[in-house]
Amino acid sequence: MSWGTELWDQFDNLEKHTQWGIDILEKYIKFVKERTEIELSYAKQLRNLAKKYQPKKNSKEEEEYRYTACKAFLSTLNEMNDYAGQHEVISENMTSNITVELARYVQELKQERKSYFHDGRKAQQHIEICWKQLESSKRRFERDCKEADRAQQYFEKMDADINVTKADVEKARQQAQVRHQMAEDSKADYSSILQKFNHEQHEYYHTHIPNIFQKIQEMEERRIVRIGESMKTYAEVDRQVIPIIGKCLDEIVKAAESIDQKNDSQLVIEAYKSGFEPPGDIEFEDYTQPMKRTVSDNSLSNSRGEGKPELKFGGKSKGKLWPFIKKNKLSLKLGATPEDFSNLPPEQRRKKLQQKVDELNKEIQKEMDQRDAITKMKDVYLKNPQMGDPGSLDHKLTEVSQNIEKLRLEAQKFEAWLAEVEGRLPARSEQARRQSGMFDAQNPATVNSCAQDRESPDGSYTEEQSQEGEGKVLATDFDDEFDEEEPLPAIGTCKALYTFEGQNEGTISVVEGETLYVIEEDKGDGWTRIRRNEDEEGYVPTSYVEVYLDKNAKGAKTYI
Repeated sequence: MSWGTELWDQFDNLEKHTQWGIDILEKYIKFVKERTEIELSYAKQLRNLAKKYQPKKNSKEEEEYRYTACKAFLSTLNEMNDYAGQHEVISENMTSNITVELARYVQELKQERKSYFHDGRKAQQHIEICWKQLESSKRRFERDCKEADRAQQYFEKMDADINVTKADVEKARQQAQVRHQMAEDSKADYSSILQKFNHEQHEYYHTHIPNIFQKIQEMEERRIVRIGESMKTYAEVDRQVIPIIGKCLDEIVKAAESIDQKNDSQLVIEAYKSGFEPPGDIEFEDYTQPMKRTVSDNSLSNSRGEGKPELKFGGKSKGKLWPFIKKNKLSLKLGATPEDFSNLPPEQRRKKLQQKVDELNKEIQKEMDQRDAITKMKDVYLKNPQMGDPGSLDHKLTEVSQNIEKLRLEAQKFEAWLAEVEGRLPARSEQARRQSGMFDAQNPATVNSCAQDRESPDGSYTEEQSQEGEGKVLATDFDDEFDEEEPLPAIGTCKALYTFEGQNEGTISVVEGETLYVIEEDKGDGWTRIRRNEDEEGYVPTSYVEVYLDKNAKGAKTYI
């Protein structure tokens, strides 16, 4: 089966067919190119989708990803990025292994096809020239033969005519001989050209055209094989990424199987646990026997420990029995969140303080590393003055040292608050019951000690302050049922060494040289509680005042 023998006369059709084959190849290249664009677009959309649902840094969403279900979802998003990457690999491999290679092959194919058909046309033109030469010699031979016959007839006619001179007859005879010779020459030339044409024609149909058509056939078959190989590559490119895609899907399944509902439930407890215990039963108050109320029932300690909560929660029956709700309301009324997180329940406050301490320790370590680096650089400058001036680093070193000291003081402050909270957490059940109005009236010492514990030195209030603030907030509802609370006794005096602008909640402003009363001394956190008059009291930095404690008259000197 050969195009050269079977299709020797189909030159034009073969030209059209081979052009159609190239068009098919270009169409397949275009198909693969569009597929690569789809893969890239799909990968981009997958990446954008995964990015859209990624948790934002330093946001509430980032905290939510502590839960195993959210972690599994985050793993799914990460795997989707890898999944998208495999589609990018498909696009890249199809582009390099199919599109680029086939585009180059098409250019080579076009050049090869052009060369073969150029040779075919050249052979056609040569055989056509030979045919024209043959036709020309044939017509010349025919014409010369006719001229020779006419010359012979004319000679015979002249020779038979008695009236024609001998010279005329001789002339006619010579003319006939010339024409006859010309006919013989044309015959010989025609015979020679005919033999040559037959040879060329045989070569054309049995050698040149078969060879050219055979090359064209081989070229076309290579094209067909090449497009088949490209289709296999097309499938292999997809098949190569299937294991990795399968791995991505396996990781998603693994992440889904790692979801632990019990762990998530425990995280909810850790996130929202207040540290309080549920309130106890509310005692029955028999208002049919008002005379049974004793003077002790209206005392300051009982009114603070029992009367208020019972009337607030029991008498009004609002059902808000959680002890920290009062503090939240007060905080909302007073303004911003206290620095020591005293507006939070104990357990949550402890976690926040611990987190703040950890952050400060990290900052301290960072500053210490920077100080060590500057110190080393200064040593290098001292040993090699040409590298730099050691004195130029003194200012930076001093600044870093000051930052470290400042951060350490800040950390000590938060550690003191943390130690205070951790020390009070074991007794929080009693505190909760006391604030719920259900604490036993037989324990006045516990009530007094808890009432005097300070919740926060900076921008907050003590337990006593909380009670006072609560009394002011609720004064419109209970003016007829409660008396004003007594202020804490003064335990000494103090003199302001510097002017302090108390802008934060719970602090008080003082002027240099001013003398005030001390009602609570520094407990190790750098803050002292003072009073100017019965309506003005708060905290000031201990370093801003000179304290004179009256130990002999402790608790006896009361400001009026």
